[in-house]
Amino acid sequence: MMALNSRERLEEREDLLLAPWASRSRESRGRRHAEPEPSHRAAFQRDRDRIIHATAFRRLEYKTQVFIYHEGDHYRNRLTHSLETAQIGRSLARMLGLNEDLVEAIALAHDLGHPPFGHAGERVLDNVMRPFGGFEHNRQSLRVVEVIEHRYPGFRGLNLTWETREGLAKHRTDWDEPDADDGEYAPGRLPSLEAQVANLADEIAYTAHDLDDGICSELISFRALHEAPLWEVCYADAERSAPGEPARLLVAGAIRSLIGVLIADCGEATLAAVDELGLRRPDDARTAARAAVRLSPLMAEQFGELKGFLNRNLYHHYRVRRMELKAERVLGELFEAYVEDQELLPPSFRAHIGDTAPERIVCDYLAGMTDRYAIREYQKLFELTEKL
Repeated sequence: MMALNSRERLEEREDLLLAPWASRSRESRGRRHAEPEPSHRAAFQRDRDRIIHATAFRRLEYKTQVFIYHEGDHYRNRLTHSLETAQIGRSLARMLGLNEDLVEAIALAHDLGHPPFGHAGERVLDNVMRPFGGFEHNRQSLRVVEVIEHRYPGFRGLNLTWETREGLAKHRTDWDEPDADDGEYAPGRLPSLEAQVANLADEIAYTAHDLDDGICSELISFRALHEAPLWEVCYADAERSAPGEPARLLVAGAIRSLIGVLIADCGEATLAAVDELGLRRPDDARTAARAAVRLSPLMAEQFGELKGFLNRNLYHHYRVRRMELKAERVLGELFEAYVEDQELLPPSFRAHIGDTAPERIVCDYLAGMTDRYAIREYQKLFELTEKL
């Protein structure tokens, strides 16, 4: 009769299956607050589970990716984006012999600190918080898991492992450039290979699904899109696989092809880089001259062209800018109102004003809001209705 997989057996399985340069649960640098380890979960599995059950994770369902929630039910939001990032990250980790649980934990948590209304919301909060230390959503994600979430009696935060928190502190993509972190996360050094996988998985996920949503919304035209060579290759592959099918199915096929091509290329390029950089142990990735998880030069160039196309044709589209203008007004005026009259804040946030600057507490409150909650709060404060 098969025995249940204990934590020790799971850790032994990691030793058998993972590459020498992969992070191992039993070698984690641990948590800030000592806790007994569970009997049937490894350390990074526990991180993932705590993230999924966090309040901030549930709120991602109603936070903007590109389209505000009331634009339609079919568009991606921060929750679906995080799930797609985790799926792509796990696929990459499995190919490379890395720790899938750690990649998944970082991917699921990487947007916990993102404010409502996407990058427009982030720009607003950074502008109003500039005299008080600024705002950057990766730093805020770290703050969420270290301070803001309060689900355990002995400490604030989720008490995640150092490796998961390191991945959040050093999450970098074209959109994400957090400030230099403090000494706890070895400033100036690269993160683990698992964190590097989560970084690239994030870029692949948002590029693929923003293309899908942009085409679905008709903000991106087919004629313009064929300027991007990588899209041309993937769409032609979809046509060969399903000749004569309607355009909507060919688009879905092209998106699948795009993700598959990028994952396969990353696997080959990363293994070559691991060999070239001489990585033999997990910490070798942190002290390497450059990140090992990467695309080949040609694929990186073509992927960059595709991202540039989205930047020109979707992220700066006039309809997207109209949505962003609303966001800037809502968050900007709410910030001013809450700072001016802190009695408007919920008691759970007011209670920390003595320990933390009131502007940072207001920022925490606003960053945690969903799009629809922020809109409702704005209406309550600034729009006269019969139901006061």
